[in-house]
Amino acid sequence: MEKRVYEVWKGSNKFILGGRLIFGPDAKSLLVTILLITVPVIIFCVFVARHLRHAFSPYNAGYAVLVVAIVFTIYVLILLFLTSARDPGIIPRNSHPPEEEFRYESSVSAEAGGRQTPGLQFPRTKEVMVNGIPVRVKYCDTCMLYRPPRCSHCSICNNCVERFDHHCPWVGQCIGLRNYRYFFMFVSSATLLCIYVFSMSAVYIKVLMDDHRGTVWKAMQKSPPSVILMAYCFIALWFVGGLTGFHLYLIATNQTTYENFRFRADNRINVYNLGCLSNFLEVFCTTIKPSKNNFRAFVRETVPRPTLPSTQGAEAEDLGGDPRSKVEDDLDIGEDLLKISQRRNIEEIDEDIRSRGSNGPAHTALDIDSILDSDHRAPTIRSETRHSSWGRRSGSWEIAADDVLSNSKVTEGRSHVTPKEARQ
Repeated sequence: MEKRVYEVWKGSNKFILGGRLIFGPDAKSLLVTILLITVPVIIFCVFVARHLRHAFSPYNAGYAVLVVAIVFTIYVLILLFLTSARDPGIIPRNSHPPEEEFRYESSVSAEAGGRQTPGLQFPRTKEVMVNGIPVRVKYCDTCMLYRPPRCSHCSICNNCVERFDHHCPWVGQCIGLRNYRYFFMFVSSATLLCIYVFSMSAVYIKVLMDDHRGTVWKAMQKSPPSVILMAYCFIALWFVGGLTGFHLYLIATNQTTYENFRFRADNRINVYNLGCLSNFLEVFCTTIKPSKNNFRAFVRETVPRPTLPSTQGAEAEDLGGDPRSKVEDDLDIGEDLLKISQRRNIEEIDEDIRSRGSNGPAHTALDIDSILDSDHRAPTIRSETRHSSWGRRSGSWEIAADDVLSNSKVTEGRSHVTPKEARQ
């Protein structure tokens, strides 16, 4: 039965409306953010803006205070929705590692009696050129791909995200290439909304002072909600205002939050800095790239391809057996390769024994047994089906039936050699 991409998605994201909207695993925190925005605005409209409808000339000019508060709040909520409900720039994970990067190297294994076994090596990093400067990119074991420059794997969403900035718990989503613009607009707009509510609440206190010819303290006593809103907005400004200023600096220098915190002490050259003006144009005036994922597309369940040998533990459930360690899997591959190579070695030994029996010094049965019982011993045929360390049947490594018969003839010939024949 065919399923849609979002139904078999391996990340930690949550989908609604049939995969049309994607959220992070902590999407519930989005409700807290919405309440922190809407509740103060509702209090402002009911206890402050409503009393300012006729406080300005012309007589009904005060309605603008109420309308601006409502419209601006809706605008902030839309930006919040665009930030948290869209693909931040997730790179689709591969079903198997890039096989062109594999290379084989022989290694000596103590458990294999000191013999050399072929090991599967995989480069953990490689270099790519960015603006003429080499940049090292890392391999992601989870997504089985080399991360593009400025990409990082989010441990919360379990996805590799392009131009990863950070995972924001207040919006319940990663901030990356495709939603950073909306995130900054949301934070800066929330800052302006706080300033607006704070200012209008202070204006209402001033109006009460003028109307009753009283002090600030008496005016504050007549409108406690105004005092609460001013205190709330003052505290919120330290957070959203500071965040806005910090991201203005990041945009001006073309950095991400992740890069700033991780590489700040390394004194690295910022290869992405194009100049202050170009950096702002890159964030706000370029076309947002389309998503690389079609979450509503149909997919068929396929047999899982191999994972990196460096990944700990085999997928025991898929294999239907007990999990084996990486060393055991590598030894199995080495044993399979040795079986193939030892077929020819045994045949050569057999021919050498026969030629020496006719032209060279005599060999005893004990000598022949010691030769055949050495490291070139005929391979043992296993009856059970084995799996290689790549997670698939080692069909290409199995010994054909004809080879088994030929090897068995060598063994039978050895068992029928008598001491008398050996002396002859």
